[in-house]
Amino acid sequence: MNTLNWSKKEFEVYVLLFAAHCNHFESQEEQEYILNRVDENLYNKIHTEVVIDSEETNLNKIQQYLSENDFSQSEKEALIKDIKNVFFADGTVDAIEKKIFALLKKIID
Repeated sequence: MNTLNWSKKEFEVYVLLFAAHCNHFESQEEQEYILNRVDENLYNKIHTEVVIDSEETNLNKIQQYLSENDFSQSEKEALIKDIKNVFFADGTVDAIEKKIFALLKKIID
């Protein structure tokens, strides 16, 4: 796989958008949560990449970026908390979101 030339912010947005899109439906609350953290241009740029990539590619890119970049334990914990906030943004967490959260938590920890 090619080197990912993302900033940490781009990576964070990729992970959060993947979380929001994992059940192939992004609620308005999930979108708003992410848009409160990043400008709309970056959101749209990364959103397109997340949607085009397969779930396997999404997860591989996340693993690859984490292995190629240093993250402190507090950065990892903050990312996991943000992922959880995306899932809870619309007030419900479905089975797919629970599965993806467990996967992402395992990858990030």
